[in-house]
Formats: sequence, structure tokens, C-alpha cells
Amino acid sequence: MEIEDFATYLIGMPSLRPPRPDELDALSALCLRSKAVWGYDEDFMAACREELRVTAEDLRDDDMQVAVDDEGVIGVAQVSVDGDVAELEKLFIDPDRMRTGAGRHLFDWAAAAASERGARCLMIDADPDAAPFYRRMGARDVGSAPSMSVPGRFLPRLQLDLTRDRA
Repeated sequence: MEIEDFATYLIGMPSLRPPRPDELDALSALCLRSKAVWGYDEDFMAACREELRVTAEDLRDDDMQVAVDDEGVIGVAQVSVDGDVAELEKLFIDPDRMRTGAGRHLFDWAAAAASERGARCLMIDADPDAAPFYRRMGARDVGSAPSMSVPGRFLPRLQLDLTRDRA
């Protein structure tokens, strides 16, 4: 066992790894389950299905990691970078594993990955119910953004400054 893996084991944090192509359907289902935790109805969830789908193009074009514990994959994060601006495309945790630190672990990875690729800020179009989490992680509100799935719906737009120390 590698030292980093052993430390992760000792503190109970999930390990992170890149997703595999054979996990796309399972990751898409995880995203849908995670979104549904906020009590959305079937019509809303159907409207979001395509936006929440994890594709082979996502694996090819963006940085992605999955969080894994002894039960299997429990979360996924996806970051795209264009110049000095990164977008948090996805960050979803299995509902049974929410509030375990997995979201923070994936968010910290996303911020580090964006920074390593030269981004100076990480932009987040957040579900209104998830926005408080991102604020606790240091992101600040900078406006709103139209939903990609539901016409007329607007989401909180947040920004994390990657040039400041978050510790």
C-alpha cells in the first residue's frame, strides 16, 4: 500500500482516481441520484438528464476524478479549463455518502486541478441547494446563470479565487 493510500485509509477519506470508460452509465446515475436529493419532481429530473450525463467526451476533454471508498464509487467531479478560467462542470456525491467529507475532498481536487492548469478562478453554476456548500468552500456569489436544462430557471453563479491560499 502506498503511503498516501495508507494515510487515506487511516483518516477514512475516500481515495480519488480518474473514472474509467466502463463507469459512464454508473456515474450518470450517481449524478441523477445526487441531484434528486433536493426533492425535484420527475419532470424536472427528466429535463436535467442530458446535462447530468457523463460522456466519453467528458473523459477526453476535461479533468475528472471519482471518489472511491470500500463500497465503490461515491462521487464524481469534472473541471474544464479555458485560459485562466475554470468551470466546475460536475460535483456530485452519492446521497448516502453526503456529509462525509467526500464533497470537500473532490472540491479540493477540482480547485487544485484548475490551478495546476493555469486557471486563476473556478466558476460554479450551483444548484440553489448546493450553493451553501460552495460558499463554505470559499466561493463567493458573482451573479446568476441560466440553467442549461430548464428554460427560465437561473442558478447562483459563484467564483473561487484560485490565487489565494484557501487553508
